[in-house]
Amino acid sequence: MAKVHLGRTTQRIMNETNGTRRLRVEFLQEPEQDLDAHVQRFDCASLNERSLEVPASRPLLSAPRVLEPSSETLLPPMSVTQPTRVFAKLSILIAVYNEEATLWPCIKGVLSAPLPTGLERELVLVDDCSTDSSWEIAQRLADQHPQIRVFRQQRNCGKGAAIRRGISEMSGDLAIFQDADLEYDPADYARLLKPILQGRADVVFGSRFIGEERKVLYFWHTVGNRVLTLLANMLNNTNLSDLETCYKVFVADCLKTIPLESDRFGIEPEVAAKIARNNLRTYEVPISYNGRTYEDGKKISWRDGFAALWFIFKYRFSSKYADAGKVALDALEQAPRFNRWMYSSIRGHLGTRIAELGSGRGNLSKLLKEQANVLLTDNRKEYLQELRQRWAHLDNVRVAHLDLLSPDDYHVIKDFNADTIVCLNVLEHIEDDLAVLRRLYDVLPQRCKLVFLVPFNPKLYSRFDKEIGHFRRYSKSELEDKMRTAGLKVECQYYFNKAGVLAWWVGNTLSRQRSISSWQLKIYNVLTPLFRLLDHCLPMQGLSTVVVASKPTATP
Repeated sequence: MAKVHLGRTTQRIMNETNGTRRLRVEFLQEPEQDLDAHVQRFDCASLNERSLEVPASRPLLSAPRVLEPSSETLLPPMSVTQPTRVFAKLSILIAVYNEEATLWPCIKGVLSAPLPTGLERELVLVDDCSTDSSWEIAQRLADQHPQIRVFRQQRNCGKGAAIRRGISEMSGDLAIFQDADLEYDPADYARLLKPILQGRADVVFGSRFIGEERKVLYFWHTVGNRVLTLLANMLNNTNLSDLETCYKVFVADCLKTIPLESDRFGIEPEVAAKIARNNLRTYEVPISYNGRTYEDGKKISWRDGFAALWFIFKYRFSSKYADAGKVALDALEQAPRFNRWMYSSIRGHLGTRIAELGSGRGNLSKLLKEQANVLLTDNRKEYLQELRQRWAHLDNVRVAHLDLLSPDDYHVIKDFNADTIVCLNVLEHIEDDLAVLRRLYDVLPQRCKLVFLVPFNPKLYSRFDKEIGHFRRYSKSELEDKMRTAGLKVECQYYFNKAGVLAWWVGNTLSRQRSISSWQLKIYNVLTPLFRLLDHCLPMQGLSTVVVASKPTATP
């Protein structure tokens, strides 16, 4: 039974009745204490419970909205709490440089550290061209333990480069960074893994400053770490307590999508900035710390501290925090006027049951869902997760995985029984676009409309198109002809964003830029009213073309 925790006493205000969906929600008046995670949590329980309780001693300040089922809703709203993913292997990434004195006991500790039941481990050890016997020790360890895989850099490149090599070689679905010294205790692995295994986090930082024992060392190192952490938090809008910690745990899929660049210790502020830019769910947990002195072999110096200042600024404002396509989608969030213009250009063709193909982060979805039952689809897990967190509790929204390259996925469209398919800036990413149109024809009901917006004019194809995965910019009548070949009936075609042709040619064709930045979209957003006006005045083709088609009724 669900409860709204606002005090010690509660009373039931909603009784169970047949045919009525009940909502279970928990509001925490005081932060729930979690000894393993230094966080304050708002817990939202399952939406499938039958009761709601509030305190008898005080009124509910803001009543939660209880959504009644719609007769048109295909499936009930999804729970905000997502199913817990099952992980099979932890990859422990170890960068080694001249650690002959500590490498052997460190690896023994890593091998003996307890892991949750069912989780295998592999050690990916990268020697950064050590000049002592570290490489020979690593080879002997690999010979004795089959779960150890060793690699050697051809020249000394730094910790960041070694970690990147480890990421490229790992095979696990979880990853953790481990130093090759004895400063960090592998016995903390279970605690570090807990928020991810429980489905609450994508990334976990181990903090040396939130409650565990630690060795007393250099005052100015601590001051420097606090200053760097504060600055990174200000720029990234986070509240980490230990920026420079070694222990960082990742869901491997998330880690592999982050394009890391730093070669040395700049990888620490780089990771912090890029997980923030990617909106990854991040937790901190306390860890023990047995820091080394310089006499013991500590390598980081004041020069790395000053370099970290530069990296904090560099990676906060860099556009290389994800693939170019995701960066472009994020930038579009800075242009709400442009998104609404795009929506307005197709609104007259929309029905009441809309399936959106390639919803991304929901820039258009937020507008589609206001007036219709919608099916939001994508093939990227991180987008689906974000869409569910934002809107899966609404009874007119369904979120589902759909890979347009996989014929087996199209059943979600058929089950939804859509009257409109919306596909904006997606079809150009698919090499065999005709196959997609044919699959849609096979699963759609008769009279269902299809609204496609695609980039236009092959002469404008640029380096940026290639970077974001465009196979083509469509030529005149190309999409219409393919729709007719697939059996669809073309109803109309018109151009969109005529003024954008000049801006695109200057920025992407002439200047050969590889990404679009948020400041460019902010300027575009300010000028959108003017561009909308010019679309009606300019006697020319647009940057994009909109084609509306439908599935014809069967001939008797």
